[in-house]
Amino acid sequence: MTYTGRVAVGGPPDVHELAGLLISKVAVGPMENNAYLLRCRATGEQLLIDAAADPDTLLRLIGPDGLATVVTTHRHGDHWQALADVVAATGATTVAGRHDAPGIPVPTDRLLDDGDTVTVGRCDLVVRHLVGHTEGSVVLVYDDPRGHPHAFVGDCLFPGGVGNTRGDAEAFRSLLHDVETKLFAALPDETWIYPGHGADTSLGAERPHLPEWRERGW
Repeated sequence: MTYTGRVAVGGPPDVHELAGLLISKVAVGPMENNAYLLRCRATGEQLLIDAAADPDTLLRLIGPDGLATVVTTHRHGDHWQALADVVAATGATTVAGRHDAPGIPVPTDRLLDDGDTVTVGRCDLVVRHLVGHTEGSVVLVYDDPRGHPHAFVGDCLFPGGVGNTRGDAEAFRSLLHDVETKLFAALPDETWIYPGHGADTSLGAERPHLPEWRERGW
């Protein structure tokens, strides 16, 4: 089946099958958050990005093979409502950006900084710290050795613009700068973007619109 990235709360996950990694996307909760389960095809180890809500849904997605790690992309409450339940059920290591971890009520076992690496089995994900949506948002980039990069961006980037900066002009400038320098300047157009809500996109689809975003200020 062809992966589309279109999911709905209460509906089935959509699975993106890469050579070394399976990415299962599911929508959960009243804010229709995306959660992503990454499974290393060589080892079976699993990592969850954003235990946002609906722990029963997430635990069914995880299944009987367990969960090694759960990454919280940022401190906003809609991205960690199920974190305590998922950790209690799986014993997973909790991981979050250094500057946002104090705002997450479940203790963080590992603090992330820009340039760090998070592993799931034999697959490496490079951390990019982006400031603006929150102080400590993190993006995880998997550079598929047999394909193109895949970036899990939380609420920093969406189809049509960067994440919400709540009318704060300085926060917007910071987020746009970090998105431009750490994503658009560093990664190719083929890079697949997995946001914290809604549909997926690619850097190539969004790149032509960067001047428009800068001009409008959001």
